[in-house]
Amino acid sequence: MYYFAYGTNINYRIFFKKFKKAKKIKNYSLKNYELVFQSKYKVPDIHRKIKSKVQGVIYKINKEIEKKLDKYENYPSLYIKRYFRLNNMKIMFYTVRKKTTKKKPNRYYLKVILEGYKLNKFKKIKFI
Repeated sequence: MYYFAYGTNINYRIFFKKFKKAKKIKNYSLKNYELVFQSKYKVPDIHRKIKSKVQGVIYKINKEIEKKLDKYENYPSLYIKRYFRLNNMKIMFYTVRKKTTKKKPNRYYLKVILEGYKLNKFKKIKFI
């Protein structure tokens, strides 16, 4: 199973501490989406937006990791799962269930994401 991370889980220093058996496959830019923050918790989410892209990481995970991720992401209460295909791979990602207006990022999430951007050598986030 494959998982596309775009928020705090792009920070593989933290991700691999929680999910030791996961394997990073590659960096990937998901087209026609943008990174936003929303809900009362100001959590990262992705929304469809033409001519935009979200930088993230594709990890290979097992069912045990998926169950732990479900708990971490508060699935299905806060986040739900969606999928896309890439080279015959079905890739799962989480998105916030109830869309709200965009918010300023939570400081902790922003710090962890920015460190992840540096670790993965991503371009800077546009909303900052």
